[in-house]
Amino acid sequence: MDRRSLIKNAGIAGVLAAGVAPAVVQAQAAVRWRLASSFPKALDTIFGGAEEFAKQVKAMSGGKFEISVHAGGELMPAFGVVDGVQNGTVEMAHTAPYYFHGKDECFALGCAIPFGLNSRQMTAWMYEGNGLKLMREFYAKYNMINFPGGNTGAQMGGWYRKEIKSVADLKGMKFRVGGFAGRVFERMGGVPQNIPGGEIYQALEKGTIDAAEWVGPYDDQKLGFYKVAPHYYYPGWWEGGPQLDFFINQKAFNALTPEYKAIVENAAANAHVDMQAKYDGRNPKALKELVGAGAKLHAFPDDVMNLAFKEAETLYKEIGAKNASWAKIYADYSKYRADANQWFRFTEARFDGFMQRQKL
Repeated sequence: MDRRSLIKNAGIAGVLAAGVAPAVVQAQAAVRWRLASSFPKALDTIFGGAEEFAKQVKAMSGGKFEISVHAGGELMPAFGVVDGVQNGTVEMAHTAPYYFHGKDECFALGCAIPFGLNSRQMTAWMYEGNGLKLMREFYAKYNMINFPGGNTGAQMGGWYRKEIKSVADLKGMKFRVGGFAGRVFERMGGVPQNIPGGEIYQALEKGTIDAAEWVGPYDDQKLGFYKVAPHYYYPGWWEGGPQLDFFINQKAFNALTPEYKAIVENAAANAHVDMQAKYDGRNPKALKELVGAGAKLHAFPDDVMNLAFKEAETLYKEIGAKNASWAKIYADYSKYRADANQWFRFTEARFDGFMQRQKL
């Protein structure tokens, strides 16, 4: 039996089930990679996605393929990981693509844009739609290939020192907001700040910023934002389903055997599912504890939501007029979004809304 052919056609999961993987892996050369994360070790959910990936790669390769995982700042700055992968300084990175929208706005489409796809829709666009194909065409310009590497699910809207009663309260506000969302926030009169996760609390405590968002209750509780900014808003309209990515240097990936490439693909898929399961499992308890500790929950006022949506849609049209790559990818993305939301309207949204009104 040609084991290489078997793996290529059946996938690593089928090979493991057939019991032939150990012999295949045994014949492979040892590989050692370094992974640069954009996240601090303290965040076991989001940083942990890279650790879960590395653990699975090692297990499926019988210890022959090892990847050391390094937190943001260890090998390079948190926001320097794309340059590191592109230049071959490290073989791979784990990050939120929208951090790099300054290089090209298209990076945001691979992660999250204001009023974009939710997590299930994002995964479907990637794997069943044209998302993965289109984003890989774009990332090839940076000598990288991507694999979906987790999703937080819809996020919260952040922590504020003062209540937000209307759009007027956003004027001049210094708000730590990740990636592309800052472009919309700026159009609404705010002053966006892009600060790595490990540095947010200190900036909020010192008053360098007026408000900050990160992910949701579980991570936010660990970072302690509620101690210095008690008003907790929802929803994070800029992050309905932010996808993390594993970026791999194209030359390094091409050098892998078909078996190791299959292992990478399957380990990434496992980490992708594992991350959101952890967030969905841990956020409910954390939210209850935050409220018990004094956090005050608020929904964003309608005028804030409406203006944000209007400004986001206008911004996308402006970018498309100048950026051909954006125009191509966003045309597909927005069509999928319209179709997906029409479907979810009749199923998920109706079911979820009913269940959330029940006294269970």
